[in-house]
Amino acid sequence: MGDSSLSTSTADHPVYVVGGGPAGLSVAYALRARGIRAVVLEKSEHVGASWRRHYDRLHLHTTRRLSALPGLPMPRRFGRWVSRDDVVRYLEKYAEHHELETVTGVEVSRIERTPDGSGWLLHATGGRELTGAAVVVATGWNHTPLLPDWPGREEYKGELRHAGEYRNPEPYAGRDVLVVGVGNTGAEIAVDLVEGGAARVRLSVRTAPHIVRRSTAGWAAQYTGVLVRRLPVGLVDRLARPLAKLSVPDLSAHGLPRPDTGLYSRAKAGAIPVQDVGLIDAIRKGRIEVVAAVEGFEGDEVLLADGTRITPEAVIAATGYARSLEGLVGGLDVLDGRGGPVVNGARAPKNAAGLYFSGFVTPISGTFREVAMDAERIAKAVEKAAKAAEKGGGSRLSRLPV
Repeated sequence: MGDSSLSTSTADHPVYVVGGGPAGLSVAYALRARGIRAVVLEKSEHVGASWRRHYDRLHLHTTRRLSALPGLPMPRRFGRWVSRDDVVRYLEKYAEHHELETVTGVEVSRIERTPDGSGWLLHATGGRELTGAAVVVATGWNHTPLLPDWPGREEYKGELRHAGEYRNPEPYAGRDVLVVGVGNTGAEIAVDLVEGGAARVRLSVRTAPHIVRRSTAGWAAQYTGVLVRRLPVGLVDRLARPLAKLSVPDLSAHGLPRPDTGLYSRAKAGAIPVQDVGLIDAIRKGRIEVVAAVEGFEGDEVLLADGTRITPEAVIAATGYARSLEGLVGGLDVLDGRGGPVVNGARAPKNAAGLYFSGFVTPISGTFREVAMDAERIAKAVEKAAKAAEKGGGSRLSRLPV
């Protein structure tokens, strides 16, 4: 897809985009559309690596029309809720259609300022040192599986896997399975296990989630997310309460009470509402049993917060992912207390001009939609900063031939 050379022998420097997922590819296109050379560095052998690793039944929880990246609609044949495999096909086609310059099999281990302070130096696979006029970090949320350091975990005699290793329910047919975590991943895996023939499925919940219908009478939950995106958090919280009572039944009798914090407040803190893909019905029918949070392990037993001890045959931990940005940019003072970037999108950190982050938010309006909009904003910011630097005699930005 274009020239994959990583030569830095000229005075002009490209913009390096670290990560070949939706965020990285859309930024590369937006930069290319402005005539700016962008090189996508992807550590795996293909673009869309994180999507290739997701479980088989996964579909976007956002609509096809509002999930397309800049410059290429998603085909109608993908349907309203796009499958994992079709997302992968779309990302491959996106890179090909826009002739993006992607280099796979190259992992960036550290980013730092160039000695003269005019650009960025990337340390990459094989001892490469690449110099960029700007850098966009788009390694994404689903980077490194995070397994809590539960007491007794290392000595646990049962089967324990992170949700990142889960593909389909076939290996769990006829078995007793505990799913830990009730985010969208945990909820959907639990439903998948029930539908795939697991003998018993329990769902360990620490904090009751907000649950929303993916679509009501044809109106996608995402549409509401788009409408309220810029409204005050408190107002959205108040509006959401009566709507939740109308659309989602009270599951308190089944061990899942309504949450005691606001929907948008929780979303702003990173806990996106769970989209119902069968969870409500499965809980009401007793096919998914809600149990307390996991506190630890002992022998072949799982210890729960309410003092209960259970012995499932398999435990699937849907406990999220670490950003793993510390090694990459940890020395630049651009990360917050939770390990995420202090800013996302077109704003660069105050002490790191020319360094951008994309895809590190989980908005209720949809991640694909958000990264698509951020791509345009980042490209505009890069071009503006580059023009200012060139006027001042700084390092030039690599331009594509007209």
